[in-house]
Amino acid sequence: MKQHDPDPPPPPRDGILWDTAGDIRSLLALPAAFVLQVAHPAVGAGVDDHSVFRTDPWGRGTRSLTSVLLWVYGGEAAAEEGRRLRRVHRDIRGTDPHGRRYHALTPAYYAWVHATGYPVARYARRYFARPFTAEEDARFYAEWLMVGRILGIHDRDMPQTVEEFWPYYEKVLAQEIGPNPVVAELTDARRAIPAPPGFRGLRLLWPLIRPVLARTLRFLSIGLLPPEARAAVGLPWTARQERRLRRWAVPVRWVAPRLPERLRYLPLARRARAVTRLR
Repeated sequence: MKQHDPDPPPPPRDGILWDTAGDIRSLLALPAAFVLQVAHPAVGAGVDDHSVFRTDPWGRGTRSLTSVLLWVYGGEAAAEEGRRLRRVHRDIRGTDPHGRRYHALTPAYYAWVHATGYPVARYARRYFARPFTAEEDARFYAEWLMVGRILGIHDRDMPQTVEEFWPYYEKVLAQEIGPNPVVAELTDARRAIPAPPGFRGLRLLWPLIRPVLARTLRFLSIGLLPPEARAAVGLPWTARQERRLRRWAVPVRWVAPRLPERLRYLPLARRARAVTRLR
């Protein structure tokens, strides 16, 4: 494949991402991946300055999830979604807390946002599914690189093998990653989360639901971070919390694979998989 293919192909239909990205269990790892992304000072500053995650977390979450699913299941629409994202991020720029200028499409920052999905998804599988074999892990990473190309990340800006990834990851953790106000806000058990729009009954109950949701998001955001990332970000995690997460994961790991496809997969993924079976 050419380095600058304007229409890079999505991951294969018989691949690991096709099987896992749209599985409902993937939702559980998203808060941790977002925390690891914004723990980079440039990414955190960009989200702090430009994101609507405070005022419209439900809309932002829906749009982000749809985008992720299009990268994998969108077929010809995958490359267009990558181009759309680059257009959206073109004007996101500013100054990070260290006084350094940032731009959302700076290759190192843009690549880090994508790279975080690999270690977090891989770690979360330890709780919610069978861990990858070494061969599956290599395939998963190769497919993650394919998604990176859809996003416009050049091969020179991402490690090209699993073996090359870990030194890169450890270097970023050691030299860039740390606590910041956005991380603190996302992992605050008292976080102010607005009620989802359009559900009047839910809004009436929201004062009771919001604290439970905020505590759950904190629990997943910290617990599903790989330990080395958790340490780099400076987030606490106790042995008692680890035991609780393992107990919490047991029914998820047992029930999810036994669900019918219409319940196990998110709608966009389910439709794409159904169309593929008809061909």
